Amino acid sequence: MTAVWALGCYIAAIIVWNAVLKRNIGEALIVGFLVTGLFAGGGIGHAMWAGFAEAMQEEVTFAALAFVFMSYLLARTPVLDHLLSILNSLLGRLRGGPVYTSTLAAGIFGAIAHVGAAVTAAVGSVTIPWMKRSKVSGELAATVAAGGAGMGVTFPFSSTMFILMGTAGMASLATTDDIVLPLFLGGLWCLGYRMVAAFVMVRRHRIQSMDAADLMPLRTSLSAGWTSLFLFGAIAVPLLLTRGPTGGALGEWVGTKMSDAISLITWIPVLLIATVLVLGRRHLPRSPRQWRQVLDGAAPQFGVIGVTIVAAFSASNVLGELGLPQQLTDLLAGIDAPLWAMALIVGVLVVGVAIPLTASATMAAIGPVAVTSLVGAGVPPATACVAVLIFASTEGASPPSGAPIYVASGIAGVDPSRTFLPLVAYYCLPILLIGAGVATGLLPV
Repeated sequence: MTAVWALGCYIAAIIVWNAVLKRNIGEALIVGFLVTGLFAGGGIGHAMWAGFAEAMQEEVTFAALAFVFMSYLLARTPVLDHLLSILNSLLGRLRGGPVYTSTLAAGIFGAIAHVGAAVTAAVGSVTIPWMKRSKVSGELAATVAAGGAGMGVTFPFSSTMFILMGTAGMASLATTDDIVLPLFLGGLWCLGYRMVAAFVMVRRHRIQSMDAADLMPLRTSLSAGWTSLFLFGAIAVPLLLTRGPTGGALGEWVGTKMSDAISLITWIPVLLIATVLVLGRRHLPRSPRQWRQVLDGAAPQFGVIGVTIVAAFSASNVLGELGLPQQLTDLLAGIDAPLWAMALIVGVLVVGVAIPLTASATMAAIGPVAVTSLVGAGVPPATACVAVLIFASTEGASPPSGAPIYVASGIAGVDPSRTFLPLVAYYCLPILLIGAGVATGLLPV
């Protein structure tokens, strides 16, 4: 159980360094990375170097930094102000409108894209600045955007679902067709809860509608800033090329699966940056010297996000190298408990694995064992599959390693650690309980 102990010490080291000693989250995650490396014993050098090298190749690392740069550029141009004026003309009179819109949009986009970081990137790139414009704190805006990331897993046809259903032994329990409708209903339970959470946040943080003085008629805002709507085009183009009928037709024409050829998490920020450079060109530097000054100003933001995400992914890779998935699988296989207890135990372990791993990796590692454990406790196979997928969907809201956390924090320009506690309170624990409710039959699917 070396890796299990390493996971516990990793989390404890981060909490002590960040919450008790009041050091920044980048330092805390570096310390956590070093602590996990110690459990590799004589192979510490190899394990830590391999973990670091793999983290440097993660596309989410690039995406998080790209969104930091995009946000910095947007702040220097009026492009985003024009877009937000249009959105405020439409929904600014609704109290907490941007928060509800972000939550609902994450559900819709998650049902299409299914990739947590991509959901946060696509939705958050518009709704986070809008929420901040509506006097929502940057930390809360990032929390809402990251908290919606998991909905890509809780709706049918995600890669995570196919990984679970395609693993050895699952065919004898349930087929993919068996879980489509139950998983859709499970996704609606999760979306419904998130809308309730949005309502609670709006009331608790006293988020108001926009001041009437800050609102303008829709015709006026469109006339002044209609070109800012091209920002949506930067999001729509990769979607159309990889998803739906257009993505399918294009894939048949070129002979490859478009979602494999075009990464949403890579191309959305690239196209957004290109769009901002074109639309805001009159307000951006024109000489190399001026651009150097711009990059110098952005450097501190790159430092915090970059160190944090690389250290988090490096530690996750070391935990995988230590055998965390297999050790948790062995732990699950030896548990004999009543249904309600088994549901919570399985949920906690799946959530624990999803902290350092993605939902897909979690399903590949312990998904079948988790489902089998629930079925052995009396849960119908299809329902057990849905519950386990809901547990795994917490990856986006599970600090400190959830990639959507860093994407959202990069867009919002906030310290990721400021979102950790709200994410656990508003999303991670409640979604865990929803999964347990599905497994025990309290929430029918």
